[in-house]
Amino acid sequence: MARSDINRSGEIEVFVRVVEAGSFSAAARALRMTPSAVSKLIARLEARLGARLVSRSTRKLQLTPEGTAFYESGLRILADMAAAEREAAAGAAPRGRLRVNSYVPFGVHRLIPLLPRFLERYPEISVDLVLTDSVIDLMAERADVAIRAGPLGESRLVARKLGQSPVVMVAAPSYLEVHGTPLTPADLDSHNRMGFGFVRHIDGWPFVDAEGRAVMVPITGNTLVSDGEAMRLMTLAGAGISRLARWHVAADIAAGRLVALLEDFNPGDEEATHAVYVGQGQHLPARVRAFLDFLAETVRL
Repeated sequence: MARSDINRSGEIEVFVRVVEAGSFSAAARALRMTPSAVSKLIARLEARLGARLVSRSTRKLQLTPEGTAFYESGLRILADMAAAEREAAAGAAPRGRLRVNSYVPFGVHRLIPLLPRFLERYPEISVDLVLTDSVIDLMAERADVAIRAGPLGESRLVARKLGQSPVVMVAAPSYLEVHGTPLTPADLDSHNRMGFGFVRHIDGWPFVDAEGRAVMVPITGNTLVSDGEAMRLMTLAGAGISRLARWHVAADIAAGRLVALLEDFNPGDEEATHAVYVGQGQHLPARVRAFLDFLAETVRL
């Protein structure tokens, strides 16, 4: 049974250097080792093989027949190792299939518009994109990168923060014309407060009242939706009031399609967006690192 503590490739490299240098001392200088260390390593190699590889009876180093055969085999082994390293280094270039799982608003409004530029920059990468706001097993889905809004649940994950945005309550002018505009958090009792059909890290809408006290308004509307983009579209259609990241609805507010509500009672909480490497360990595949770097470079929330 082979011993696991023997550095066979290191022994071969030292032996080949000794043969090529013509002496232990010359090989030691090239390897930045002492002549004694080189001599002991060769002696240990010979003892392990049960064969003498070099003759030390003369000033000039002479190979035995076994040493000549081992040297030729060693050259081939080192050449194969060098080729394997070159192939691995080439494989480190960004290429291959990249599986990305993003929450829907980010995917629709930020990621999809940027992907053509990413794929043009890295033509050997192909992207498999899934958009969902649902809580899923990302490992089971075999995602490489997950893009999610909200706090990170696991600090050991390799994550890149892409930005953060205040959260704002909005409604369409058509809804407000029919139901009126709420002026205080208490006024929301008479309004349709739309929610999501999955668990959120905040169960309700937070406010601060006129005295600065925290107030949590429950979500008790007649509408539950699957994702943030569906919520935005329902709000634009006049179905009710929603609470979304400002970056997601900023263009709608600026264009008058949505109206920001109860700004004086907004607690100022912000929602962060992270891109998370789903794989094991801290080593990032080149395609993943390229994607995370690209997002950090291009995304603005």
